[in-house]
Amino acid sequence: MPILTQPDKPSTVVLPPREAAYAGVADVLVVGGGPAGLGAALAAADAGADVILVERYGFLGGNATVALVMPLMSFHNEMQQAEEGDSARLLPTDHGRGEPVVAGVVSRLLDRLAQRGGAIPPSVETGYTVPFDPEIFKLVALDLLDEAGVRLLLHAFASTVLPLEDAQRVVFETKSGPVVIDAQVVVDCTGDGDVAAAAGAPYEIGRREDGLVQPMTLMFRVVDFQQPDFAAYVREHPDQWRGVHGLWDLVKEATEHGELVLPREDILFFATPHPREVSVNSTRITRAFGTSVWDLTRAEYVARRQMEQIDRFLCQHVPGFEGSYIAQSGVQIGVRESRRILGDYQLTGHDILAAQHFPDAIAHGAYPVDIHNPRGTGTTLRRVPRGKMYDIPLRCLMPRDTERMLVAGRCISGTHVAHSSYRVMPIAMATGQAAGVCAALAVRMGRNPRKVPAAWVQRELVKQGAYLREGISAESGSVPQGPTAFP
Repeated sequence: MPILTQPDKPSTVVLPPREAAYAGVADVLVVGGGPAGLGAALAAADAGADVILVERYGFLGGNATVALVMPLMSFHNEMQQAEEGDSARLLPTDHGRGEPVVAGVVSRLLDRLAQRGGAIPPSVETGYTVPFDPEIFKLVALDLLDEAGVRLLLHAFASTVLPLEDAQRVVFETKSGPVVIDAQVVVDCTGDGDVAAAAGAPYEIGRREDGLVQPMTLMFRVVDFQQPDFAAYVREHPDQWRGVHGLWDLVKEATEHGELVLPREDILFFATPHPREVSVNSTRITRAFGTSVWDLTRAEYVARRQMEQIDRFLCQHVPGFEGSYIAQSGVQIGVRESRRILGDYQLTGHDILAAQHFPDAIAHGAYPVDIHNPRGTGTTLRRVPRGKMYDIPLRCLMPRDTERMLVAGRCISGTHVAHSSYRVMPIAMATGQAAGVCAALAVRMGRNPRKVPAAWVQRELVKQGAYLREGISAESGSVPQGPTAFP
């Protein structure tokens, strides 16, 4: 394998001191421009803060656009049992009628995407998922930030955090050399908790029994797919396809002949807004950590070899794919799980499956516990009770041992099991919106985010159109305002 591997005997060298370009100061600095970062930046700006958003790539969207993680998973509860649907529609058929438990920035984004023909709105026919076009997603994200007045820096990777007396200083690595930005509050939306970890926050990686994380997946878009031919195959072989995954017999035969070498037993793909396109979610890289450059290098190498096998398999063996080809693959492999920052509360699998409520709830989820086997084949799926949702408390966004810092997205405080539910992008955007609101209120009030009353965060979230279950905001009271806010 032509990749550089980690030395057996690690050693270090001392680098010389260096200077950094000073880029400026903001009330709120959001690091990471994925769904959580978009939620945080837009919410903080809507609450009156001066916001800078920094993104490591040359475009926004995070896993939605960088890793092509499509579609957006359901953010609805399930009020009724699913009725049998068209198994060849290439969208989930196992989600009964339900109600949305996430709104706010998510709704704004989806409305804009739909207006531009870049998304199919969630419904029982889509299994409440949202197929979307990643290129239109990038443009809509830019539009939303432009309208909110958020300042943007691209191609900058956060590497160091230097606490100041009344601010946080974050160092970014760029093609121009190191760049420094100061902010009264920083929101870590990196997915991996890079900034919070650099600031000294404790964290966990992997499940407790063996330290393994969910596998990584390189996703890719296949075009010139003939859906009618595939639908005919499914009608003739109804036991070989379930909504978005299957082909078990074909996969088994190809594996036995050495055509497929994959740690999974089926093929998984989804419809997109384009009728002759599917989004393929079938590569699987186990025992790889998203915080290790060595593991990421191996994962990218192996996943692209797997993608090549899957493409050949589809073209040669699956009706409807005879003339298809790969139009795009992820800029980076999709990482499901890495650091989970330890906060003032750690959400648990029991909290998810018991639909637990908390007085400081700032977001909700109803997505199942969804664990792709860290060791290889198989996926564990356990649903939230019918008609229910769970709360995510504000305390999960407060990293321990840090000041002027919040986390949002999949790196919030939770266990391996809980993480498998709240990691999906609509919930990440909801926690991002809550973190952005809390950060803006902290600046307005001149205090640490940890000292901002949850009731005030809840009131501002409701004002911004976010969904909070009945009764949460009844005790909120008024949020401090006045001419001294954001001097």
